[in-house]
Amino acid sequence: MHVAHLTLHDFRSYADIDVALEPGATAFIGRNGQGKTNLVEAIDYLSRLSSHRVATDAPLVRAGADQAIVRASVVKEGRPALLEVELNPGRANRARINRSPLPRPREIVGLVRTVVFSPDDLTLVKGDPSDRRKFLDDLLILRSPRLAGVRADYDRVLKQRNSLLKTAGVARGSSRDAAMSTLEIWDDNLARVGAEILGARLRLVEDLRPYLGKAYEAVARGASRDEADLEYKASVEPGDDLQQALLDAIAARRKEELDRGISLVGPHRDELLLSLGDPQLRLPVKGYASHGESWSFALALRLASYDLLRADGDDPILVLDDVFAELDAERRQQLAELVAGAEQVLVTAAVAADVPESLQGVRFLVADGTVTRDE
Repeated sequence: MHVAHLTLHDFRSYADIDVALEPGATAFIGRNGQGKTNLVEAIDYLSRLSSHRVATDAPLVRAGADQAIVRASVVKEGRPALLEVELNPGRANRARINRSPLPRPREIVGLVRTVVFSPDDLTLVKGDPSDRRKFLDDLLILRSPRLAGVRADYDRVLKQRNSLLKTAGVARGSSRDAAMSTLEIWDDNLARVGAEILGARLRLVEDLRPYLGKAYEAVARGASRDEADLEYKASVEPGDDLQQALLDAIAARRKEELDRGISLVGPHRDELLLSLGDPQLRLPVKGYASHGESWSFALALRLASYDLLRADGDDPILVLDDVFAELDAERRQQLAELVAGAEQVLVTAAVAADVPESLQGVRFLVADGTVTRDE
């Protein structure tokens, strides 16, 4: 899979721009703030309908504009397709395939698959549990796009249930009885949808584990593949019946949930535990790993994601967003060798010398809102 052409209208710093791309390695070179990351961010947005840099769509629309458009010609197994997303902050976004509107924008998710490496990936190791949950869910949805709908359903149920818990916690008499009766319905909904997400995450962690060990061995000096591990810690004890396990845990914490007015059981409370060291004495990466070890682990998580998606039978587009500035010469070369076989690699860098020669490929110079191919 590769992007053959990218068109942006009022996206980030670009009023209008068209860039023809090729398979293999492409490097966008330019000083910070010139717009090179905006180009790869747009391609990643088509993949997931979210940005790896900001949490909402509003910053993606050029200042003074009402909407932005991201359009890309994508070639998969020799067949081209035109994908387009219209970003409308405060209103519903729209998506099209080959100029035909889709009923829901999320139906475009997964048609382009990207794996993005960026300096912000340190949050996967040092950030909050929500960062690691998002990492898992983004990867899940790329592997199985229908889970985007399941995730949206869970968020809706969780919001409604939290609102009801707040109401039931302060209600009295018949009002409380009615709220508690309604709450049981939302308990069932949360357990049903939550069990699907929980099961999918548990399977994903098992699928990802061997790729993580291999990737960490490749990027960390002197490490073995047995040193890096990850474990999913659920808010319930996983068993054969995840839905019933969630219902039992909800019942056990009913009073506490009513007192606090918030849902305390479900995938939104789970954690992905990352650890390093000898299998007999592993320590959490967060709080114990050095900066170099943390960076290597974050890089290994992204490489493992790429290898897992590739094993599914589809070569994702690799985006290396300003990562080489974080690495010494030896690690730059190691990373370049690991990803050189990808069908398409998009690299951004402030200085051309930071990019290993094997990934220079086609080079574009980005400055003052213009993107010029360097012949």
